[in-house]
Amino acid sequence: MATDARRTRLADAAITTLAREGSRGLTHRAVDRAAGVPEGSTSYYFRTRLDLLRAIVRRMSELDVASIPASAHTSAEEFAEDFTAAVHGLLTAGRDRQVARYELTLEGTRRPELRQALRANAAPVHDRLTEQLAALAVPEPGDRAQDLLALLEGLLFSHLTAADGAPPPGDTVRRQARRVLHAVGVPLGADGQPAGPRPAPGDERTSP
Repeated sequence: MATDARRTRLADAAITTLAREGSRGLTHRAVDRAAGVPEGSTSYYFRTRLDLLRAIVRRMSELDVASIPASAHTSAEEFAEDFTAAVHGLLTAGRDRQVARYELTLEGTRRPELRQALRANAAPVHDRLTEQLAALAVPEPGDRAQDLLALLEGLLFSHLTAADGAPPPGDTVRRQARRVLHAVGVPLGADGQPAGPRPAPGDERTSP
């Protein structure tokens, strides 16, 4: 159990290092420093760079799957709210994870073994989304889940690479997330518009 906790801690530190220092800055020693562990700890658990990269991929997959509710929704509105919260989370608290994913994806174009790991660990996310869409009676849920992931990647990339680098307002995230869901057939209102106003993620405020 202690070994698993140490591996998770190092994988989390590696994600942060990759996102902030880039692929060239991802070294075993850099991860040691980021995790606050004795030098040599990372290389003990992950002997090679590929071992470390695979650990990052596995950890990101765990976090991605955890962000999708395990039980399938029967209400499109409930699913839309949870999906919006997940998108907002990737643009804020999960920003490093998403930036690290871009770094890995680019490196994967030159390293087939890494590309295979990325594909394999993306499968549980696709399967979970397929279950959600099937529960909402969306036709061809497997294909639509793939479409949803592609649209989501575009949405995240456009915000994370914006000139100012600041997270978008919560109401913007909510509007765009709902339009993405509407585009793949989730039965929401016209163009994904909600039936009534709700607070956007991060915008839950009380009046003074």
